[in-house]
Amino acid sequence: MKISVLASGSTGNATYIETPKSKVLVDAGLSGKKIEELMNSIGRTLKDVDSLLVTHEHSDHIKGVGVLARRYGMNIYANQGTWDAMSAKIGKVPLEQKHIFDMGKTLSIGDVDIESFGVSHDAAEPQFYELHHGKSSFAIVTDTGYVPDSVAGVINNAEAYLFECNHDTEMLRMGPYSWSLKQRIMSDTGHLSNDDGAAALMDVLGNNTKKIFLGHLSQENNVKALAHVTVEDIIQKVCSHYEIEESAIHTKTRKREVVQVRQVAMYLAKKHTDSSSSKIGQLIGNKDHATVLHACKIVKDQVEVDKAFKADIEEIEASLIRK
Repeated sequence: MKISVLASGSTGNATYIETPKSKVLVDAGLSGKKIEELMNSIGRTLKDVDSLLVTHEHSDHIKGVGVLARRYGMNIYANQGTWDAMSAKIGKVPLEQKHIFDMGKTLSIGDVDIESFGVSHDAAEPQFYELHHGKSSFAIVTDTGYVPDSVAGVINNAEAYLFECNHDTEMLRMGPYSWSLKQRIMSDTGHLSNDDGAAALMDVLGNNTKKIFLGHLSQENNVKALAHVTVEDIIQKVCSHYEIEESAIHTKTRKREVVQVRQVAMYLAKKHTDSSSSKIGQLIGNKDHATVLHACKIVKDQVEVDKAFKADIEEIEASLIRK
């Protein structure tokens, strides 16, 4: 299975999946001309695509659907709710190219089996997909306010993921959007934040997982480096820097060197992720929020008076951005 994320974000979404017998697009949220250019950039053409799966009716996912259907004769698959919501927006599609793909069902196209599953988003009947070919699997999860256990069960241990990390919560809160739009994005029917996306990914990754694409990154409320920094990254970098086993910081030991590493990890997690103090404590040693706040104060105070310690912190932070 070959995968190319052609575009992912509020300006347009399209993902191309190819197997020996099938060539599939998931969403067409850009103009037909732009999607053709993107396909050409990977040495492919829209003439080769036989099927287009639609996730929901928002314009950044369907802008080119009608054009591609009429120009290239593609078969278009969506559930009934999405068809009802998008029909007036995409124009006429020949009846023989319109197909209903119900939520919670499995569809076979050539040598690809596709599972559909519902997500929590402010659309008529939003659903995303996991595609299977032989032992390969690819799950797409964007445009959702949270990932329920039912979805995690479907997409568990996929070989590859396109997973939403839409915004840094603090950047969103302090940014130029209206308060109503900010509330919509942060709601259970909005978009996953960097940290919520990372936490959801940690719940589903398995031994079979080899590739992760971060998707739907906001241009206004995110930067790539922030989207990639998670509490788990920080634990790994801090433990590596101080040559401490990661498992050690989750124990109850009070050895000075382990306590310091735990405190540094808490401080950097508080500074570089949008996780709450309670969540950071749970992920680092199963401590309470008061312990996290105390750790942050200790590290901050030491940074101000200890040049060598400050240099350590800056080196770890630089490694997080470089990763």
